[in-house]
Amino acid sequence: MSMKIIESEYNKKIHFAGRLTAVLVILMLISVPAIVCLHYNIFPTMSGFLKGLAMVWMIYLPICIAEVLTYTPMVGISGAYLSFISGNLSNLKIPCAAMAMDNAGVKGSTDEGDVIATLSIATSTIVTEIIIVIGVIALVPLTPVLTSKILEPAFQNILPALFGALGVYWIMRQWKLAVTPLAFVILVSILVPMFTGKSIPAGLLIPVSGLLAVLAARFMYNRGWVVNAGNE
Repeated sequence: MSMKIIESEYNKKIHFAGRLTAVLVILMLISVPAIVCLHYNIFPTMSGFLKGLAMVWMIYLPICIAEVLTYTPMVGISGAYLSFISGNLSNLKIPCAAMAMDNAGVKGSTDEGDVIATLSIATSTIVTEIIIVIGVIALVPLTPVLTSKILEPAFQNILPALFGALGVYWIMRQWKLAVTPLAFVILVSILVPMFTGKSIPAGLLIPVSGLLAVLAARFMYNRGWVVNAGNE
């Protein structure tokens, strides 16, 4: 049996398992509020439900589309299903997969990269679940410590600290490729609120800056400014 046939069969099984698991997870998420509403005989009005749904969609639908288009090529089919089902993509799964592939010396959108990304995402998911269980058990005794004023600034800066450390690592390796999207995001984040008084949602900045990064990398590669847009 050729490798192409084996890979095709593998992808079919991954798609089947991923779609089945995604549907089951969605049903489980919906079942919790549905059971509560049925048990207490309390249901939201249709207008209130649609209004709340529209507000959530306005924020998360562009972000979800951008994440699928941006992250799936990085982590592969199985890694994408696992990461989107388990959640915490931007602040956990994607950094973990990116660092694992870099340490293993493999690239995204390759068979080797897909395997490493899947293993790293699965490992991070297991570790996350263990930490959550420990956190739930220790939540009550640690509540006074976690809610103290001393630790409050630290919790507010967890995400910036994570992406700052990860961003510096990749920017130092490929600083030419980072200049264009970084300059675009910084200018837009400063100028748009200055003239409109409103900030642009991250869901809109992600796909635009991602497309701009690809176009800029291609332009630099054609001009010979970078030898290899993926490994300079």
